[in-house]
Amino acid sequence: MAGLTAAALAGIGFLAFQANASAPEHLAKAPHSPSASPSPSAGRGGSGGQGKKDDGGKTVAAVPAGSGEGKRVVYALGAKRVWLVDESGKASRSFEVTPSTVDPAPGDYAVTSRAAAVLGSDGVRVVKVVRFAVTDGVAIGFSAAADGSTPPPDPGSRTGGVRESLADADALWDFAALGSPVVVVK
Repeated sequence: MAGLTAAALAGIGFLAFQANASAPEHLAKAPHSPSASPSPSAGRGGSGGQGKKDDGGKTVAAVPAGSGEGKRVVYALGAKRVWLVDESGKASRSFEVTPSTVDPAPGDYAVTSRAAAVLGSDGVRVVKVVRFAVTDGVAIGFSAAADGSTPPPDPGSRTGGVRESLADADALWDFAALGSPVVVVK
């Protein structure tokens, strides 16, 4: 029974995303890149600050406190940041994102569907789409614009695409298979 429910939810999320993807091209905005400066961590009791260095020598922002345990993707709405957290609870990567106009509620989710490339709800061609929630009929997921830009969403439209760089999209795509936990914090 649980399997049928999960399959039905995944199907609904996919159909909502596809319906949302039919927005006219005039809703697309000019490209925008998020700031490269570090953002403080935020979340359920998040402590903020910096964490360890990754393999490239970059500082990885500390994983928000209260964001769960084990391997997971953590998305902090206020910090506009994502962490890829391994089984030991350490972030292997953290990066800033450009949020959509419709946010998921803080809570625990799982990856429901993935797509290599689609037309985003804002008319932008996106790649490495990893969907994990549906909020008010809008599918929410991480993706990168195929051209590498991170355009801000039109504030007058209802979109669910959380945009990331192409390199970050590659890392998240490799990290988050179907069913992988996604934790959203404030």
